[in-house]
Amino acid sequence: MGEFKVHRVRFFDYMPSGIRTIAFNRQTERIAVARMDGSVEIFKLSDNLFQEKVIPGKEQRGIEALCWVGERLFSAGLSGEIMEFDLHSLRPKFIIDAYGGPIWTITANPAGTHLAVGCEDGTVKLFEVLEDRIQFERNLDRKKGRVMSLSWHPSGTRIAAGMMDMIRVFDVQTGHVLHRLLVDKAVGAPRNQECVVWSVVFLSDNTVISGDSSGRVKVWDTITGTLIKNHDVTKWDVLALSLSQDETSFVAGTSEGTVVQFQFLSSVLGQEDKEWVRTRTFKNHTHDVRSVAEVESAIISGGMDTQLVVRPLLEKHEVKSQASALRTVQFPHRRLVSCAKKAQLLLFQYPSHLDLWRLGESEGEAVPGHRLPVRRNPEKLLQLKTKGEEHVCCSAVSPCGGWLAYSTSSSLRLYKLHYENNNISITKVSKLPKVLRSAQQLCFSADSTHLFAASTRSSIHMVSLSPDNCKHKHTFKPKTGSTQPIHLLTVSEDGQWLATANSDCEIHIYSLSSLKSHCTVPVYRSGVSAMAIHPTTNNLVMTHADQQVFEFSIEQKQYTNWSRKVQREGLHRKWMERDTPITNVTFNPRNPTHIILHDMYMFCVIDQSLPLPDRQSQFYNQLTLKSLPEQERQMHCHAFKVCKLFQPLLCVDMLEDDSLVVVERSLLDITAQLPAPVKQKKFAT
Repeated sequence: MGEFKVHRVRFFDYMPSGIRTIAFNRQTERIAVARMDGSVEIFKLSDNLFQEKVIPGKEQRGIEALCWVGERLFSAGLSGEIMEFDLHSLRPKFIIDAYGGPIWTITANPAGTHLAVGCEDGTVKLFEVLEDRIQFERNLDRKKGRVMSLSWHPSGTRIAAGMMDMIRVFDVQTGHVLHRLLVDKAVGAPRNQECVVWSVVFLSDNTVISGDSSGRVKVWDTITGTLIKNHDVTKWDVLALSLSQDETSFVAGTSEGTVVQFQFLSSVLGQEDKEWVRTRTFKNHTHDVRSVAEVESAIISGGMDTQLVVRPLLEKHEVKSQASALRTVQFPHRRLVSCAKKAQLLLFQYPSHLDLWRLGESEGEAVPGHRLPVRRNPEKLLQLKTKGEEHVCCSAVSPCGGWLAYSTSSSLRLYKLHYENNNISITKVSKLPKVLRSAQQLCFSADSTHLFAASTRSSIHMVSLSPDNCKHKHTFKPKTGSTQPIHLLTVSEDGQWLATANSDCEIHIYSLSSLKSHCTVPVYRSGVSAMAIHPTTNNLVMTHADQQVFEFSIEQKQYTNWSRKVQREGLHRKWMERDTPITNVTFNPRNPTHIILHDMYMFCVIDQSLPLPDRQSQFYNQLTLKSLPEQERQMHCHAFKVCKLFQPLLCVDMLEDDSLVVVERSLLDITAQLPAPVKQKKFAT
């Protein structure tokens, strides 16, 4: 593996935002996750739960509900506005005011022709979904009291609305109320305390299931307007419900952090009479479960503890495999750390500001595994606050440390950094080319003379930088005509090549000398999670969400022999079963055969000069391997050298002086900053 001097960085106080709501699209197998800060993340469930896209948040944009209509995504929130997102430009497509005060819920009818929203003023409003917008149609009968939850009957003719102390069932055609179902308060609750119906689901057999603030799940018959069954689930609130597609089970999320599953089963073996029975309870969260979704073979949940959890239903999996393992998403599948390799600076990206740090210095030499004495501590040089309410979507610092750039959804800013006698000053570049309105990704060339900005429609603007001015040099556009957003940019060390990856799994390579498209890498079925160009061979190394690794020769326009060998022999089972994607690829200048990459839990050095591990090989990490006798250690020697000493990881990168910078973020530190969960009685306390 080699020995590295390591900078262990633990001063990036990254804090993920809590999950407010989840929407699952069964047609495309995409999961939309809205967080408390107004950002929306799109995950592809069939592609190893890879985070395909991120729509940045906004200070005053609180999203309460999400809704898919085909491949279109709508949101509603306490601002009282309904918004459709453009999933290509990653910004709002249009916004319309519902004129009913804050909106608590939004849902689409099964045909996808209408949206229903529940408002603070007690109205349920219907909007017609048109090709390029939505249009207000009418209000259903109004009743004082906010509408907290909605669910359409599968026929699209009725709507159940969860409110304060009641559920109302509407006839969509007439707009009138068919039933008023009164909900009881919790035992011992004050008389003036309202019971909030947080969630409702409408079944095809005219049953309505509700979850409320009394901690109960209630089953109602809407034909007779009566309560069929009452389940006491928690002493606190039942915040979310989700029904399976075949209507044989549903799950409930509670404020205790539990997810409870109910199934439609016969109470007596051999009899046909069935009822809803509580079958399983899952405890994968520490705080409120704000949203749940039951998909074909798993339960997806998220809440205040910031993590997205995918819990497979084991009865839907015949054998134990990667698909049957519990999955959690803790960190974004994007880099939030930019490294100035020559200047030894780190740029940390927060939603509303950027921090620039200078790494510390050590002295002397030490035994491997020991700490070096520190001569100079790390130093925070700059904190740059953004203008306006929009959050930062991408940022970069140049390798020389002289340039800094960031972009929001509507504006891009470029700064020149000046260093004098350990003092730093910053100058904003006021006259930017008109094409640099905003960017989805930013990247500087290795010599810091050019800035590359990925804009909408998969185009890349190349800008030349000098102390005096900033000029637009060229715009690259893909030959395929793809309009999907670019999420990865990388430039070769010699300034000859530029490679881009977009959400269509396309990788385009451009020649920076001729300013023309050079070639396109054969499209692979899985999303590209990280890539980089080798500084000496100019080979492009790519990793995908399904954990595959490829190497592509840019000059020969084909996969290398090593890459073909990897695909022919296959990667080790332990490598393929990892549940977090590789988020960065870099190289060791001292050894051209070494590829360094990392995910959340480990970093790995792939030595291309060694044989690949076969299926019988033990996939040891380096600490285990080091404890073996020398002769046995040689027997287990193979190309993949895994180190799990540092975790969780946000960044691993090589500096120009051949040292390694490792940015860690403790999950315990994140948990410590969360609000206190509801108080629960525990054994012996």
